[in-house]
Order: sequence, then structure tokens, then C-alpha cells
Amino acid sequence: MTIYQLRVSLKYTKPPIWRRVAVPSNITLGQLHEIIQIAMGWTNSHLHQFILRDKSLKPTRDEMRRVDLDEPLGDVFINRMRGERVFAPATTPFGDPMDMEGEDEDEVLLEEVCPKVKGKLIYEYDFGDGWEHTVEVQKVEPAKSKVDYPVCLAGKLACPPEDCGGVFGYYHLLEVLADPKHEEYEDLVEWMGDDIDPEVFDIEEINAMLAEWRG
Repeated sequence: MTIYQLRVSLKYTKPPIWRRVAVPSNITLGQLHEIIQIAMGWTNSHLHQFILRDKSLKPTRDEMRRVDLDEPLGDVFINRMRGERVFAPATTPFGDPMDMEGEDEDEVLLEEVCPKVKGKLIYEYDFGDGWEHTVEVQKVEPAKSKVDYPVCLAGKLACPPEDCGGVFGYYHLLEVLADPKHEEYEDLVEWMGDDIDPEVFDIEEINAMLAEWRG
């Protein structure tokens, strides 16, 4: 079995909030979504998608000449015109059918879209708050004996709380909670609580949850 060592970084955070995970290369992107949710600390309460950006995906001139402008362009072709492939779930986190604007993430393997080291995907979670992660392949190696995959290898800092307003809202929240005299302090404590510790990273808890996920 081939293993990918991935670094998942939450974009625009400083210092970076990140996790390093080792996963089988032949998992689907749908499975990768579930692993990222556990490793980062999200609750899978919102929509998400993966984006592969590659200029070579853009249609060739010959393909463009064959486009029938009297027919609507499909989502997959429109994404290719932007140099992208988009992968999304067929259902919402609550099991309702979703009108996908791309390919089914459960039909695509990680190794197909990131076949080698330095391959990258963008993972977007919660389109309202706009949590955007970079997923990069750092190593490709054989599976190690006596290691159950997926596994979290390392990480830094706590995951932001859900629905806090994206990166800007999260840092504003931390600023307010650090100042009990702030005019928004009581409202935000009532909403979010006062026990948010941005330094917490519990790798043992994450791996216990991944073990439960493996079944």
C-alpha cells in the first residue's frame, strides 16, 4: 500500500493552523474530506468542495472550436475553462441531495488528482465563513508495518470554532475574549463561551477519532 503524507494548512492564519496526516493514496476525496474534518477539528456541519487548479486543464483550441454555443455549457467544462476541476459531495451533511457544480468526490481517488509529491488541492469548507485549506502531498512512501492509516502525525494550534465569521471573525473573537472590558465581551462569551484556547492541539484525541472512523 502506498501512503501519502499530507500537510493540511488553514489559509490566511498566522501563525499557521495546520495538520500533518498520513493516508492511503487510494482513498476517495470524499474519504479525505472526512479525515480533514477530524484532523482539523471541524464538525462537518456545512458544505464543502475540493478544487484542483492546473492550467493544463483548460480546453484546447480544437475543443473550443467544437463548442456549440447554442447549447448550455456544463459545469465541468466551465470549470476547465478556468483551469480547474471541482469535486463536491452528492449530498449535504444532512443527507439531502445536492446540485453539484462539478464531479462527485466519491468517484475520484486522491492519487488520481495528486499523483506525486508537491501535488496540491484546495479544500473549501463552509462557504459562508469561507475556510480555505491547502492540501499538499509532502511524501509518497510505502506503508509502515504496525501503523493503522489514516493517522495524524503532527499539527499546530486549535481549530477555530464553527460559525465564528471566518479567519477575520476568529481573530476578532480571540481579541475580544482576551479583553474582559471590551464592549463585545459579554455578547461573545454568551455566544461562543470563554473556554476557547487557540493553542490547544490534542493529537491523541484526533487519532482516537480517526481510529473510530476506520472502524
